[in-house]
Amino acid sequence: MKDKSKVVFVGLDVAKDTLAVSVADAGRDGEIRDWGTVSTTPQSVERLLKKLAARFNKVEVCYEAGPTGYGLHRHITAFGFSCSVVAPSLIPIRAGERIKTDRRDAMRLTRLLRASPI
Repeated sequence: MKDKSKVVFVGLDVAKDTLAVSVADAGRDGEIRDWGTVSTTPQSVERLLKKLAARFNKVEVCYEAGPTGYGLHRHITAFGFSCSVVAPSLIPIRAGERIKTDRRDAMRLTRLLRASPI
């Protein structure tokens, strides 16, 4: 069921063969949750976007620049979604935070996208 008023923020951590996906509800107290991983193939990305479009009215996507270049950006914007590409060097990291996993990176991107002014 589609909630017409609902906005969702999606963070993608891009690796060579997989995308780690996390989503966050709008609002400061909105829940941030892991959505899982999908393949980087165009068919998998299309399936993911269709699932998100079916559930939410507005979808904002961001991912860290990496091995996919701007191909992923073009694919996402072709479906009419807003997509931001973030330079890895511009992502703030807390001092002493050394554990780096795809899932945590996707959640961090989601949190930053939700906090940024649109």
